[in-house]
Amino acid sequence: MLHNPTPHIIPAGETRELVLLNELNAQYHFIQEEGSTLRLHILCLSDATSADEQWQASITVEQNATNCRTELYGMGLLHGTQQAHIHTNVLHNIGGGYSSQLFKFVLDEQSRGSFRGELKILPDAQQTEAYQTNRNILLSRQAEMLTEPQLEIYADDVKASHGATTGQLDESALFYMQQRCIDRDTAAKLLLCAFFDEVITTLSDTQLQEELVEKINRIL
Repeated sequence: MLHNPTPHIIPAGETRELVLLNELNAQYHFIQEEGSTLRLHILCLSDATSADEQWQASITVEQNATNCRTELYGMGLLHGTQQAHIHTNVLHNIGGGYSSQLFKFVLDEQSRGSFRGELKILPDAQQTEAYQTNRNILLSRQAEMLTEPQLEIYADDVKASHGATTGQLDESALFYMQQRCIDRDTAAKLLLCAFFDEVITTLSDTQLQEELVEKINRIL
């Protein structure tokens, strides 16, 4: 994977928000100080003129003090031969912190995606909460998704979990909507928009939320 660049320090008590929209090669290393918050979004959205686009992101976050909060979100909507590969590495070096990771992908045609999420809670990081989730939907038999959640816990007073699923659209939900006079294509679009909504609503910029919804509707 990518090498980590010079760290960005998030000072004590500061909140840092960063949105990476279709950034092809994202490499970031953050170090959080006392009571700081990091909220990072990685958004990879396909475009009809870039059917072979490739995105790669490598994110490292170190919590080096108490009461830190880390929120990492990501979504990928890919088609053609597009690829998106995301690697996150969250290190709880000191206790009393919180981290959550939520990444969702929808892959169509021959697109490929991967999510490798490393989460490490070191011995001095007691009373830590850390969660990691990766959900994926494949719209074609040729699409491929690789998910590698990795959780290492060396402290005993923690709350931590990780989960990953990859599947297709819910046929029972599609059938239910078609029984209510919604055609299949529209029903699928509604379900996919709802799938991404959990990530989009975490953005503090409401105008960007609306723009993303419009873009997703155009792509689907």
